[in-house]
Amino acid sequence: MTDLAGKHIVLGLTGGVACYKAAELCRGLLKAGATVQVVMTEAAEQFITPVTMQALSGRVVYGSQWDAREPNNMPHINLSREADAILIAPCSADFIARLAQGRADELLSLLCLARPTNAVPLLIAPAMNREMWAHPATQRNLAQVQLDGATVLGVGNGDQACGETGDGRMLEPNELLEDLIAFFQPKLLAGKTVVVSAGPTYEAIDPVRGITNLSSGKMGFAIARAAREAGALVTLVAGPVSLPTPRGVIRIDVKSAQNMLEACVKHAQTASIFIATAAVADWRPATAADQKIKKDGSGKTPKLSFVENPDILATLAQSPRGKKGLAGKAGGLFCVGFAAESHDLLANAQAKRLRKGVPMLVGNIGPATFGQDDNALLVLSEAGVQEFERAPKLKLARKLIATCAYAAGAKG
Repeated sequence: MTDLAGKHIVLGLTGGVACYKAAELCRGLLKAGATVQVVMTEAAEQFITPVTMQALSGRVVYGSQWDAREPNNMPHINLSREADAILIAPCSADFIARLAQGRADELLSLLCLARPTNAVPLLIAPAMNREMWAHPATQRNLAQVQLDGATVLGVGNGDQACGETGDGRMLEPNELLEDLIAFFQPKLLAGKTVVVSAGPTYEAIDPVRGITNLSSGKMGFAIARAAREAGALVTLVAGPVSLPTPRGVIRIDVKSAQNMLEACVKHAQTASIFIATAAVADWRPATAADQKIKKDGSGKTPKLSFVENPDILATLAQSPRGKKGLAGKAGGLFCVGFAAESHDLLANAQAKRLRKGVPMLVGNIGPATFGQDDNALLVLSEAGVQEFERAPKLKLARKLIATCAYAAGAKG
């Protein structure tokens, strides 16, 4: 993973037991391609040692504004000018108050105050007891810090070191890493609402059997993440898959094609873009048995009859808002379809785009991508055909979102 390649992050640690998470966060930043300069307050050193953070970051840790290792004796200037971002994790209630008041009597707060605010963003990951988090003074300070330009990454909910349970936990390292990566992505869909369908559907034959397919949902989940990174409010309508919900994405779990249709129609009413990545079953059993169908030893097989499932993409594309989106009119829904084929990808995808009446359709070879972490895509639109070479699904998702943002903007 090289999502942060070329980025230099100042990782600030303040006093709190959540400092133990900063060690894993530092490793995650490095694995994502960033370089990391750790700066610690005196209180932070009570919870984790500079030796540990130096070993993990590969750089000398700074803690004093009077550090003579700097030729000009100005680490607060030098360190802030080198950074692409300053991330304070954990950020204690005391340090939030320091930021709100503009105090600068130790290196980390001094560094934050001295940073060029238009070039070096400040992100904070609060960590404290639930009562401290809920206190009006803390919330007032947080509001002021945000007004001053900092980004507050929020807190988790759960068990706390003090034995209490509630809001105030520092987010987990993987969550903070995902948030930081998202922070640097271009906000091509800022202010937009996007609905993504993902995964397979499941059509019951009886209480223990059903019809489904091999879709893992990974491509759709990657697209939902990429859309959120691009600044959109994202709703993910997910079939039965075992994947974690991308950060900041609203997830609606469904099972059957009918369930998925109802959820997509409901949430697409206020959406700007609908991306149908789900591998929806074309047919379902006409009647699902109430009890398990058992074999009786006679060799006879049960007879199943099927009915066609509703076409979710066509339903939305042919709706009044979908037709507006196809025509490029304001207030329309820009619909993007997916075609998972086994052969003749270009011909089948072209035919499907025309049949569904969508401005953009993305084709892939299903057996070559189901369950995989990478994919290759063929993107068909009125502008022609684009081929996205095989790459990790998140990389393809970001490229596809940029293509959708451009096409939807050009049409609407």
